[in-house]
Amino acid sequence: MVKDLQSALAALDAHEPVRLLGLRETKWLDAKAGPYQLADPKAVEELTKDVAAFANGGGGIIVIGFATRLEHDEEVLDHIVGVDPAAVNMDQIRKLIRQWITPAPRGVRVGWSGADGKRVAFIDVPAQAADTLFVVPAPAGKRGSPRPDTVAVPMRDGDSTHWLPRTEIQQLLSAGVRASGMPTARALTELVRQAVSETGPDSGLRVGQGLPAREQEMRAAYEKLVPVGLGQPVGEAWAQGPAVLQSLHHKLSGEPGWVLCVVAGRPPVAVAEPVWQAIIDAGRHAPDRDPLTAIGFPCPPKNWGRPWVIPAAARSVNLDGGSWGSGQLTCSGHGVWRWQPLTRFSFNQGRSAEIGTSGQTPALRLRAVVNLPWSDPEQLEISKSRRTLLEQRLPHSAVAGAVTMLSKRRGTELPAAHWERGPFGNSARTVGYSCTIAEPGGDPALQALLMLALPTTMESTVVACADVLIKSPAAWAAALGPGRNTQLRLSEVQSVLLSTWETAAELLPDVVGEPAELLWAGPPTTELRMTCEQPASNGVLPALDTLVDLTPFGAGDGDGGTRSRMAVTITTAPVMDRVQRGRLLQEALVHMAQAFGYVDAEVELL
Repeated sequence: MVKDLQSALAALDAHEPVRLLGLRETKWLDAKAGPYQLADPKAVEELTKDVAAFANGGGGIIVIGFATRLEHDEEVLDHIVGVDPAAVNMDQIRKLIRQWITPAPRGVRVGWSGADGKRVAFIDVPAQAADTLFVVPAPAGKRGSPRPDTVAVPMRDGDSTHWLPRTEIQQLLSAGVRASGMPTARALTELVRQAVSETGPDSGLRVGQGLPAREQEMRAAYEKLVPVGLGQPVGEAWAQGPAVLQSLHHKLSGEPGWVLCVVAGRPPVAVAEPVWQAIIDAGRHAPDRDPLTAIGFPCPPKNWGRPWVIPAAARSVNLDGGSWGSGQLTCSGHGVWRWQPLTRFSFNQGRSAEIGTSGQTPALRLRAVVNLPWSDPEQLEISKSRRTLLEQRLPHSAVAGAVTMLSKRRGTELPAAHWERGPFGNSARTVGYSCTIAEPGGDPALQALLMLALPTTMESTVVACADVLIKSPAAWAAALGPGRNTQLRLSEVQSVLLSTWETAAELLPDVVGEPAELLWAGPPTTELRMTCEQPASNGVLPALDTLVDLTPFGAGDGDGGTRSRMAVTITTAPVMDRVQRGRLLQEALVHMAQAFGYVDAEVELL
């Protein structure tokens, strides 16, 4: 259901503009029946006024190709009239926004949504820095011919746009004057001159203009990169976290422009505009809607010490410095860019670490929890057909094979063939299945539990979990038969964790549709755990090495061998081939073991 800006953008990105019908024009939504007629200067003024108003008001979208109806003095999106692609020059819209609005809003996206006959255009204006005011040349005299020494500030108010009153502009200018320490007349003149200086590519903007403290640094970077085709600035430079950035034209007419990116401590880089837009788009689903703060900035190749270039034909970009950590943005053969994290290990646990464990006390739990922070999770649903398909696949799944393997290696075949719904609830937003193995007429010995839950008010990510439990050593021994060794070898634990991870990362998420097509709103993680949860008669939890042979890790140091639980978190893409997953699992277990006292653990010993 479309109910806010984020879900409206998701509908447009999914090429389903029909889902916007019934929405009311609001502070973040403006609808146009037809495209801006940009040959008319009045339409140019209207376009830049509308975009600047959203930039000043926390972001929003302009949708083009929707007819509206009036209900209770409010405009409601009534039906799609569509837009002829030949009637809209997307590149011209982008250039006019950059040229007429000061400073140029960052991350504005102009695109199409829907199919032929019902295709609409949209302009997505993301939230901008809170301390930035966006101005346009004020209409004065003849419409479409604004005086070059005036500014106006459009603001979004409910479902309409108004001009900021002259008194409020005066107060803002006075505050700037007081902060700058310049005489009033000089300050006012300088502020107005700067505000209207960006009216075209030949307006005389300097490289680094707008950031006096970094101008020399940016100029030096520019001079080193000029040979690749850097032209004149499109707008003023701006600071974003550790980086200073500036949009530039290409020296050759018709070629995509550049973004000059300078981050302290690394060589400067010139990024072609299409790639830069892909970077912005990949991070735009971050909860705070600040793409670069989340996804970071281009990172040069290892040991690279000179300026470098990311051309429009690039198909991968490494990024770091953002809250998501290091990652790689890659372009598929179909031209679709997708961000994935670069693998790293930690011991951070999410809210879902203990999901589904209430009321259970197994002797041993081997667990994989995969956290999938997909964008627009409210659009996800678990369909009946996909739930049925999952039920058909469970007896042949990796986790079913791992459970069966534990008994077969001990001379007794106890197949994990019968799966039931539960013990956790199944609903439109959750799935849960279990397979229990027991000696005929005896207590449960071995159990596999699977669960996937869509986001809730307490948990913002999709969570997929796969457990294999030894319910009790006595029941496990009885099910195997006399003389069987019930302690698990570390190689068996690896096989089980590999299978639970693969099941949670690839099999369970299929119930929501096509996971490969979903974008991230944060880095996906996997938590692997080994825990003893059944207290002994004295109330103390047993050590892991009583149920698992940990000797391949080497001698434990300190209290490592007495721990009842060990865990590790892997930040990585959830989908990979089995050989890669197996190698990564070994590296994660060694990382975990060393942190828990097995300082001699090595991958080669596993």
